[in-house]
Amino acid sequence: IASALAKKGVRIVGVPKTIDNDLSRTVVTFGFDTAVSFATECIDRLHTTASSHRRVIVVEVMGRYAGWIALNAGVSATADVILLPEIPYDLGCVAEKIQERYARGRAFAIVVVSEGARPKGGGYAVIEKKAGQAERLGGVGERVAAEIGQATGRDTRHVVLGHLLRGGAPTTFDRLISLRFGAAAVRALAAGKTGVMVALDPPKVRYVPLAEACERMKVVPLDCDTVLTARELGICLGDAGE
Repeated sequence: IASALAKKGVRIVGVPKTIDNDLSRTVVTFGFDTAVSFATECIDRLHTTASSHRRVIVVEVMGRYAGWIALNAGVSATADVILLPEIPYDLGCVAEKIQERYARGRAFAIVVVSEGARPKGGGYAVIEKKAGQAERLGGVGERVAAEIGQATGRDTRHVVLGHLLRGGAPTTFDRLISLRFGAAAVRALAAGKTGVMVALDPPKVRYVPLAEACERMKVVPLDCDTVLTARELGICLGDAGE
């Protein structure tokens, strides 16, 4: 919308605000670090009850079509399984990972699921779809928990963090980067710029055309360092590791 208005002559400078971190042409968006930090803390806490009750706990986090929150929080909090929109999951692989943990005496498991995760050959968990609006996703955590319970026979529960990720006090990183973005946006307007978005290109903040910033969604690359790290740590990503 901002790009369209800029083309019509409205002076606009955008800033990249989304907790999903799915906006192209910037390394990070503000709000993402806060969401990941809170999700990580929640998963840390869930380790305790999962371990004491010998349960599998499925944690659903936000991330419609990009799994940045699930991936970063899951790796940081040492989840056993992370399911992303970018990697359609095979329940057999997930069940095998969980049964393997129990067989080794680690009688609990943490599964982090992005709201846009979907099974191989299946679709998104859509709870509402209206003409002219983005489909509303939800329920994948509950679905995955039921599937895991049925496949493994293990006591399985699910938790939906949902909009809890969108509020609260921001992290130091998000406070600083949002101030940097805001100040850079004002400088851009003062310099007569328009139709651009402020972007982080470490260590600097730069300007990119709005049209380029929104031309594609930034999804998790399957060969990125964090995905490779997850695999090397033995975290199941819902596939056979290909």
